Amino acid sequence: MEFVLKTILNAPAKEIYIAWLSSEGHSNMTGGEATASDKVGAVFTAWDGYIHGTNLVLEEDTRIVQSWRTSQFLENENDSQIEILLKETDGVTELTLTHTGLPESGEHYRKGWDVHYFQPMKEYLERNIH
Repeated sequence: MEFVLKTILNAPAKEIYIAWLSSEGHSNMTGGEATASDKVGAVFTAWDGYIHGTNLVLEEDTRIVQSWRTSQFLENENDSQIEILLKETDGVTELTLTHTGLPESGEHYRKGWDVHYFQPMKEYLERNIH
């Protein structure tokens, strides 16, 4: 199962990229405790350990590809993958999230991205970037 989501964030792509790949930034941006790294091959956690994965591809300020799974995945289910594309125009960034390889039971993650990522990110970036 897979889906593509887009959102507009009122912040430069560089700020979003740095925050996503930093423990403090990711935690502050989402409201859940995270450990993160800006190195390919490094592991990360988000939302108090509910999410974990590995950085697969990092293209500075424009693209993040990570393996991704939650504690709800069954042991025999493979990691899914997220690709985040950041396209900035005049200090405003369009974030496109492509989530692939989800188990068939993964439709609820679509809403989760909006509620637990996009909405808190918008609020955080509005307060702290502008």
